[in-house]
Amino acid sequence: MPKVKTRKSLTKRFRITRNGKVLRRQAFARHLNVGKSSKRLRRLRRTTKVKKVMAKKIRKVLGK
Repeated sequence: MPKVKTRKSLTKRFRITRNGKVLRRQAFARHLNVGKSSKRLRRLRRTTKVKKVMAKKIRKVLGK
């Protein structure tokens, strides 16, 4: 069976921790930020964990 190629677009968007958790950036922080509170913008700067079901699929596509 041939090797599975990694999706390069996903390697730029997701990070896998040593424990195998998948991290992603928050959405809704690119533009139209004047209407958002400072608190909300600070929260959007953080990375969040991906849900288990999606994380499994992402790990598979990333070859990990």
